Amino acid sequence: MFTRMMPLLALALATPLLAKPPVEAPHLSDKLPLNRIQVLGTHNSYSQGVDPRVLALIDQRIPSMGKMLGAMPEEKRREFLLAHPNDVTFSEALNYRHPSLTEQLKLGVRAIELDLNADPQGGAYADPAAYRFLRGQGVSDLLPFDPAPLAAPGLKVLHMADVDFRSSCPTFRGCLQEMKTWSDANPGHVPVFVMLEAKVQAMPIVPGSASPPPFTAETYDEIDRTILEVFGRDALITPDDVRGRYSTLEQAVLAGNWPKLGDARGKFIFQLITATGRDGASAYLEGHPGLKGRVAFLDSQPGQDHAAFILDDNALVRGAEIRDAVKKGYIVRSRADIETYEAKVNDMRRAEAAFASGAQIVSTDFEVAGNNYGTPYVVTLPGGGPAREVPKK
Repeated sequence: MFTRMMPLLALALATPLLAKPPVEAPHLSDKLPLNRIQVLGTHNSYSQGVDPRVLALIDQRIPSMGKMLGAMPEEKRREFLLAHPNDVTFSEALNYRHPSLTEQLKLGVRAIELDLNADPQGGAYADPAAYRFLRGQGVSDLLPFDPAPLAAPGLKVLHMADVDFRSSCPTFRGCLQEMKTWSDANPGHVPVFVMLEAKVQAMPIVPGSASPPPFTAETYDEIDRTILEVFGRDALITPDDVRGRYSTLEQAVLAGNWPKLGDARGKFIFQLITATGRDGASAYLEGHPGLKGRVAFLDSQPGQDHAAFILDDNALVRGAEIRDAVKKGYIVRSRADIETYEAKVNDMRRAEAAFASGAQIVSTDFEVAGNNYGTPYVVTLPGGGPAREVPKK
């Protein structure tokens, strides 16, 4: 019998043991809960920038943020200032662009933002009004735009229909596939957060602007279905994973039931915002109370059954509130810069406040050096690398 075993033993000795993939950020304990890591993200991560002639067209039609404020009642004004704290023109607010999603992930970005636009018939965004109008004025050297990927039905990724439409990955499925390709090549990576903004309101700024298709229950189901088809269930961390045995998602979050980093490596966490439906309630919750059976977490406020992810972008004003939310167990997204103002004046205070607040995701429009203002402004994660432990302050 021993003689017959010899060839098998020799084969076993000759075959190298399968090595585990190298883990990213090995200084972080695999026992660290997911909500105790902090990562750098990008805002409108797909953006390739807007043609200067389009920007000039917008400024002719829309006043600056400061002028908008003058016509608002006080309560609305305070609310507006939280999201738009600086007096910038629209052309300044759109004065940024990003490298490809792959390049961002290679840089260490671990939070991506995609704007989703419904397009069940296909072609809804293939003939942008701004380019059509400018060509009618004799302008022929506009920045490149390829309408071909927009022809087929399916969710599209762009910022503002007819105006800010140049995207490095114009289809939702294409963006997901690009991230999955990178992930497959780097299986030990820190989990990647992907924030999805449902574009439920159109801004008809230029003549001939189209009316984009509305978001419907089928659109939200399409979001989940597309994510599952590209990634598969095992590559995702969903609300059901966090809820576990608790009655509500918020109960699980407050009890610290987030997965550990070791179980989250190589995975993706999706977060959805502006999915508003009837009476201000989220249409994404319809048929899925508390996000049961859903793929993405949903922008929320403490006290809601589905509360887990909170969008709180103004850390200079709301640093205390962000620290309190993080301490309780919620995951918070905040911004290092808003509408490019900080890059324009080279002001790092908002970025520093966001990182210090403990917000787990801090997003920027300037993850690489060399902005259009010529300032040295650039945002990186303190200490470098793709992730660090949330500051204990």
